[in-house]
Amino acid sequence: MDSFRIQGGRRLAGRIQIEGSKNAALPLMAAALCTDGELTLRNVPCLSDISNMGRLLRTLGVEMDGDCGTVRMRVADPNQVHAHYDIVKTMRASICVLGPMLARRRRVSIAMPGGCAFGSRPIDLHLRGMQALGAKIELNGGDIIATAPEGLKGATIFLGGPNGSTVLGTANVMTAATLAKGRTVIECAACEPEVVDLALLLNKMGARIQGAGGPRLVIDGVESLGSADHTVIPDRIVAGTYAVAAAVTNGDVTLEEFPIDCMMSVVDRFNEIGVHLQVVDGFDDLMHATVRVTSDRTLRPTTITTQPHPGFPTDLQAQFMTLLCLANGNSIITEKIYPERFMHVAELARMGAEIHRQGPTCVISGGAPLKGAPVMASDLRASASLVLAGLVAEGTTEVSRIYHLDRGYTRMEEQLNVLGASIERVRQTAGSPAGEPAMASSEG
Repeated sequence: MDSFRIQGGRRLAGRIQIEGSKNAALPLMAAALCTDGELTLRNVPCLSDISNMGRLLRTLGVEMDGDCGTVRMRVADPNQVHAHYDIVKTMRASICVLGPMLARRRRVSIAMPGGCAFGSRPIDLHLRGMQALGAKIELNGGDIIATAPEGLKGATIFLGGPNGSTVLGTANVMTAATLAKGRTVIECAACEPEVVDLALLLNKMGARIQGAGGPRLVIDGVESLGSADHTVIPDRIVAGTYAVAAAVTNGDVTLEEFPIDCMMSVVDRFNEIGVHLQVVDGFDDLMHATVRVTSDRTLRPTTITTQPHPGFPTDLQAQFMTLLCLANGNSIITEKIYPERFMHVAELARMGAEIHRQGPTCVISGGAPLKGAPVMASDLRASASLVLAGLVAEGTTEVSRIYHLDRGYTRMEEQLNVLGASIERVRQTAGSPAGEPAMASSEG
């Protein structure tokens, strides 16, 4: 099991490029199930979640050329309808094959999905949406079985939940509705840029979707979808993470392909803290800008509340908590999307952070130096927060279980080492003692 060994205290400087968005690419890949034509996706990131989605699609009859970068997909066997547990358990986004398969094949059996373990994230809104479109839903042996032998029919569907709209649920229902008979209206649709990117692809394939990016989607069903060629948007969470890396090290980093146009809530909190994001190129397309990141020597505390887009993203909450550990004064973070998403708090405390949690709210008393320590990653974004802490901590930090990181960041250690970090990937083999590097990647 891989771990990171980080030597802290190095200032980051230089230029790197932001990879394609994982959260956009996964439902885009699933859209291949909706057509007999060829779907070409470009800028697909090289991640374990992408590999697992590829494995899943192959079991569902999709032929694939390429695993990342440029990926070409075409359905070869439309009779495969079972998404098995051994693949689905690896990531929650597996559920996004439900809508495309139900719409095109009219039957799907899919195991309950897995993913990061930070509280309850039910899929009832996905199922409610499919039922509204006319599907019959059953649960058998841990599998969700959805059938629509006569095809799906358009309906008006409300997708709001107790913590706001559902991104994957919106993607699922929107994709299914493209092949439903008649008009579908989705109220309280997710407004995230990943939903907009999916709608753009589906419209290229021949769908008729209006309103993407707003809370009301109108989809007029079509008979079939065709081929398309599409480039995945840059990953706003990766962009935010590397901007925090520059800030915690008081660095000077230029980030290419930075989607600043969909990150205004993040930019606002950066400004409040004393981190400066300056657009230096790409003014004509701010989803693909080049941004220089610098920071004041003394960072200021702030208040953050996670919200659905365009509010502050929950996927950057943990990274900003690390940043606020360095601010002089008390900061407050309230998690409104996943109230239990604080598994990184105890690990940051091992490094000297002073964080007090009360329910969905944490008070961070910043200003004290962080100290290197052995810490354990618990989920994807929590892992990133611990790596960021290791960059600025005094001494050596060991971050174990970094397979979480590999789900959402392409070789993070290589990217950060290019900027001057000192991160070694420690690999254990059958003959290696724990902590003994069997093979080390590039060191800064």
